[in-house]
Amino acid sequence: MRLSSFHNLSSRLLYSHPLSPLPPPILFRPRFSFRMASSQADVFGLKDPSLIKFQGYIDGKWVDAKNEEKITVINPATNEELGTVPDMGLAETQEAIQAAAAAFPSWSKTTAKHRHDILVRFFQLMQQHHEDLGRLITLENGKPIAEAKAENAYSASFMEWFAEEAVRTYGEVIPCPIPGSRNVVIKQPVGVVSILTPWNFPSAMITRKLGAALAAGCTAVIKPPPETPFSSLALAELGRRAGIPDGVVNVVPTFKHVSEVGKEMCQNKTVKKVSFTGSTNVAKLLYGLSSTTLKKVSLEAGGNAPFIVFDDANIDEAVDAAVICKFRGSGQTCICANRIFVQSSIYADFASRLADRVSKFKIGNGLEEGVTHGPLIHARAVEKVIRHVEDAVSKGAQVLVGGKGIPNTSFFYPTVLSDVSSEAVLNSEETFGPLAALTKFETEEEVIKLANNTDVGLAGYFFSRDVGRVWRVAERLEVGMVGSNTGVISQAVIPFGGVKESGLGREGSHGIQEYLNTKLIVFGGLGA
Repeated sequence: MRLSSFHNLSSRLLYSHPLSPLPPPILFRPRFSFRMASSQADVFGLKDPSLIKFQGYIDGKWVDAKNEEKITVINPATNEELGTVPDMGLAETQEAIQAAAAAFPSWSKTTAKHRHDILVRFFQLMQQHHEDLGRLITLENGKPIAEAKAENAYSASFMEWFAEEAVRTYGEVIPCPIPGSRNVVIKQPVGVVSILTPWNFPSAMITRKLGAALAAGCTAVIKPPPETPFSSLALAELGRRAGIPDGVVNVVPTFKHVSEVGKEMCQNKTVKKVSFTGSTNVAKLLYGLSSTTLKKVSLEAGGNAPFIVFDDANIDEAVDAAVICKFRGSGQTCICANRIFVQSSIYADFASRLADRVSKFKIGNGLEEGVTHGPLIHARAVEKVIRHVEDAVSKGAQVLVGGKGIPNTSFFYPTVLSDVSSEAVLNSEETFGPLAALTKFETEEEVIKLANNTDVGLAGYFFSRDVGRVWRVAERLEVGMVGSNTGVISQAVIPFGGVKESGLGREGSHGIQEYLNTKLIVFGGLGA
């Protein structure tokens, strides 16, 4: 869930089985005219156009960049311009941090019940505007509308969850060996928080962090991705309507100035915590920057999830899970299956069933009826998938379905490769696209070594009906989250995060603790 780097940020398409010729380019007529509606908000088609904001949000005010520079946001399905937002820099970032610092003393002293009530209102507003928020995600991210609405529901669930967590930030009393003294432990908000999020879940990756920060009593500065800023700005507007005071939440869009903005968000002494979701390389960069003042950090970085199917698995259930786990968001999720290992005795059957399912997908504009998969976020994402396919084929892989993109667009046909070599580059690089790579294995010991042969460890999945094997494999996979006989693990209530180079800390579940300091108070003079 991801920024590929700090510096990188239709007519209907009917899917044709790629064992037959791909549809001729005439079936797709991309629209490259960067037209604007008479009113910028009109192009979004929302029931409540006031949710669309074309300015940053600092100290309760909608503001432009001091340099007057703009970021142009493009619908990846149509290549049409959606609108512009300010391309903010160091000055605006410092102003936002100062606003958050000024708001912190009063916000941190509000009662947990007060923060609970505001977060509940925030949750209710997200439900009330469910259709608009889902449509907004589809327009700027490209995912089909059903997936976009599911993301909004998932995003809102974090506000609901952390509303309840706000009133449960318990301390404790520890028995004291010193006569006449008492040990009391309390939890206090850390202070101003920097939040940096990716484009693949433009709403949920914000609320998963912001909900925890607000519930703890922290204030925040958000740097949304330049590809999908409108969802974050809509959330700022809903937060304002929910009653969040000025300065508590600030949004600083940036593109050209991302390096200086990111550096300031990590190194400014006023900021006490950094929370980031994105690539491992960027996570390491931010970790280094944050270390200059020893801030608290939460880093959810890259994944390379194994998906293992043993010969005693329910194959139909495994195929269903692979479809969801691999192709949700057109494969642009950090916990999606990147390497699919299937035991030799069922390999051909599984490959055939998966290829048949994928061949029925329809790609196109996510707002159009019947479309199951949208575009990738931009041309660079397509180029990476092409590189991975070509590399795997050069090392002996066979294309069962897909394997090609549509020229001059961000669309790539959902793809299934068989006989993928362990030497293929996709085994060491996260594809982040609609590419299912199948590799055959013989024994449990062999596949555990293959699954763990990576520097990252975010999520892993496996299918087996052997109870002993279920426990063995779940415990031996070197990942932070395991899906056993399921391809769906994301929920607000779980501790979300990884091991190895997949990051530090946990979000969701008890994630509010990441935004709290633990303080010991020893009371003396209380008598024997």
